[in-house]
Amino acid sequence: MSEKEFSKILVPIDGSEMSMQAASLALRVAKRYDAEVIVLHVVNIDQYLQSIGVYRLSYPEPIKKKVEEAKNEAATWFNEIQRNAEQNKVRTRFEVIDTPLSVVGAIVNFAEQQKADLIIIGTRGRSGFTKLLLGSVASGVVTYAPCPVLVAK
Repeated sequence: MSEKEFSKILVPIDGSEMSMQAASLALRVAKRYDAEVIVLHVVNIDQYLQSIGVYRLSYPEPIKKKVEEAKNEAATWFNEIQRNAEQNKVRTRFEVIDTPLSVVGAIVNFAEQQKADLIIIGTRGRSGFTKLLLGSVASGVVTYAPCPVLVAK
């Protein structure tokens, strides 16, 4: 494995402790390989559309508001990660995407578009099914990712 094997590392976060630990690990790996870390938060629009009885139309105001709230919440996580990245001199980029796709589909598509060399993801997210060894999102990303996936525990 060459030193430049990992030049672009994707870390999806949802604010959970596990995802923040994955972000910390991504920064450590990135420092070692002089790689860029892309921190991604996915807002699944579909759940909001279904909850108000609207499906796959242009986003109504309540959805736009939910997306904006999600972006604001993600900004606090991004700030914490950015401080850590600056201390370790790691290049980072932060993205929030909203999608009617599944979270897994959005992460996999994003990884493909960005040509990520590695995805680092926490074992479980906010859904909190603590008895599962691997959360459904992590499991789906491992299954469908276009690159190696490191699952952080």
